[in-house]
Amino acid sequence: MERLESFLAEASSLAWGMPLLILLMGGGLFLMLYCRFVPFRHLSHSIEILSGKYVDPNAPGQISPFQAMSSALASTIGMGNISGVAVGIAMGGPGVLFWMWMSAIVGMATKFFTCTLSVMYRGRNERGEVEGGPMYMVTEGLGQKWKPLSILFAAAGLIGTLPLFQSNQLTQIVRDVVLRPSGLVGDDVFLPNLFMGIALAFPVAIIMFGGLKRIANVATKLVPLMVILYTGSVLYIIGVNVSAVPHMFALIFEDAFTGNAMMGGAVMQVIIMGARRASFSNEAGIGTAAMMHGESQTNEPVREGLVAMLEPFIDTIIVCTMTGLAILVTGVWETHSDNGVSMTAQAFDAAMPVMGKYLLVICVFIFAFTSLFSYCYYGSKCFTYLFGFKYRRLYDYFYILTVIIGAVATITSVINLIDTAFALMAIPTMTCALVMSPRVMAAAKDYFARMKEEKKVAVVK
Repeated sequence: MERLESFLAEASSLAWGMPLLILLMGGGLFLMLYCRFVPFRHLSHSIEILSGKYVDPNAPGQISPFQAMSSALASTIGMGNISGVAVGIAMGGPGVLFWMWMSAIVGMATKFFTCTLSVMYRGRNERGEVEGGPMYMVTEGLGQKWKPLSILFAAAGLIGTLPLFQSNQLTQIVRDVVLRPSGLVGDDVFLPNLFMGIALAFPVAIIMFGGLKRIANVATKLVPLMVILYTGSVLYIIGVNVSAVPHMFALIFEDAFTGNAMMGGAVMQVIIMGARRASFSNEAGIGTAAMMHGESQTNEPVREGLVAMLEPFIDTIIVCTMTGLAILVTGVWETHSDNGVSMTAQAFDAAMPVMGKYLLVICVFIFAFTSLFSYCYYGSKCFTYLFGFKYRRLYDYFYILTVIIGAVATITSVINLIDTAFALMAIPTMTCALVMSPRVMAAAKDYFARMKEEKKVAVVK
């Protein structure tokens, strides 16, 4: 196990080197400038689309734009927001938050391009059903000679969308907050973790065997609830420690450019850690959200891109920032614990004694479950793209098995494995976005011209 953990750590470090940082953050910055800040200039129109104003029931696709966004947010607003942020702060210091913000800002443009392309270049699976995602963007948009990139994405996606992290952290918080204080668990945690993993696998199996529409329906109901419950709790923690907020913001900005707090002055390591945790949280440039938005019921690719671009803002700028501030203002980040969810639980307990940590357990359950539902859909799409539907059930059983494996694995090995897979997924996704960016801009120019004309006609009437 030590050799495996060492190998995964080395693989993660190698994958998240300077080339990938340039591709993700540099590529995102280029796209933001190239589209002339579309994500910020058309926020109001994005909200109009979400309201259902432009829904076309006759358009191809399986789910509405709101369901697509809810399902995508079900995976992005998840454990990356609760424990991923804490892991980043523990390993890279408060400055990680600043670079998460920067990644999210450019990530809004990245998602606009990738999710627009996911609808522009949808393909069909062996059943003749409309499918979207980076694997189809490559073959339908760039041609069959680029297919190795599709295979790379699907193969990495099989690993990156496994439920290891969610299962691991859910098991961790139940053990630390509920079982250990009750005296039900001692130092040997393998068997308790195993039993919790098995218990978690059952409801996951029930939902995932229901297919995309059941996943979308569950996500649509749970996402608003989890956002309200979690953000309300975190805002309370920040509110009772509001006097510390200005100092913490100053510390975030200072540490972002010095790295002195945790990394011994290694600013580049702080930047890389921020990019890694942001990509795990909002998945901009990774390609998972493009798979979900590719299923949206719409004939307007640009419209779907405008919906998708809201996700990094909601996920990272709002939710991750609140989590980070809760951890910083309560002072628990100075414990240097690298087990993310335990650190967040300490912050909740410090601000809301007795009740706080149990409230977080409820939030973690909702966050983890919604992530598990979306991830099983992403993984099954990657599997069927590579192997077809004939052996699809094998993947479902494997996915359920990894829920149990994640419960007993170490957090370090889980994070390094998922980070490596995400890095590999980003290569084909960002390549598509950059190479085909002129096509997206041409489509955007046409779309906004038609919208402007429609408004003129409406005013005349």
